[in-house]
Amino acid sequence: MAAEATQDPVTDRSDVDGRPPALRLTGLHKAFGANIAVNHVDLTVPQGSFFGLVGPNGAGKTTALSMAVGLLRPDEGSSEVFGVEVWKDPVQARTMMGVLPDGLAMPERLTGRELLTFIGQLRGIEPAVLAERIDELLDVMELHEAETTLVVDYSTGMRKKIGLATALLHGPRLLVLDEPFEAVDPVSAAALKAILVRFVESGGSVVLSSHVMALVEQLCDTVAVMAKGRVVADGPLAEVRGEQTLEQTFVRLVGGDEHAGRGLSWLAS
Repeated sequence: MAAEATQDPVTDRSDVDGRPPALRLTGLHKAFGANIAVNHVDLTVPQGSFFGLVGPNGAGKTTALSMAVGLLRPDEGSSEVFGVEVWKDPVQARTMMGVLPDGLAMPERLTGRELLTFIGQLRGIEPAVLAERIDELLDVMELHEAETTLVVDYSTGMRKKIGLATALLHGPRLLVLDEPFEAVDPVSAAALKAILVRFVESGGSVVLSSHVMALVEQLCDTVAVMAKGRVVADGPLAEVRGEQTLEQTFVRLVGGDEHAGRGLSWLAS
């Protein structure tokens, strides 16, 4: 049986061992006119977890993550990264996290190496350290052969990889990734998965938003399901999905069962 949410705050699992959670959202709320995009969301991401955030289009995932990392100011509520409030101490909070937003805009007339150099200089990374990290990132991302290619000429998979490289460059403890595998080919996806798994194995924490249930089941140990701006279930993956697949549980929780088996009348034989 899935761990379905109630009106009570989500249990803070990370405080059990005395460590603050990697990310904690408390009463996060955002409305655009009469449309409530995120409705007083409480969510806790334990340290060292690979956390999946799933939901249908319009569920509020991107809006919630944008507020969580400091890209969009909430109407109410707070976001903490390792105990540091994002909107009260944004500089310290942002040094501990790397962010890959959906549809990330990048300077397109730079090469991959130039882009990483520019980002590293903005972050104040020492030149020798920066050069070493860029070499390693280009190697791990398999972008060395394209390091002289302008970003404008990158494929979708290459853009995702260079975007992840910019998020990892300063050595964050938390990665927040919004649809990092969307429109990415299987080879690039495999490389990205391997990098993220190694990051978590080395002590990092990842928050991953995705529409692909099989991907979340493959990578994540903890999951939350959003629908209509609310968290309707959260907890360890095995707890949330119960005896079903995550996709089956997801469809049931977001009300998709009512459309199952329906066809188009004019296509009937």
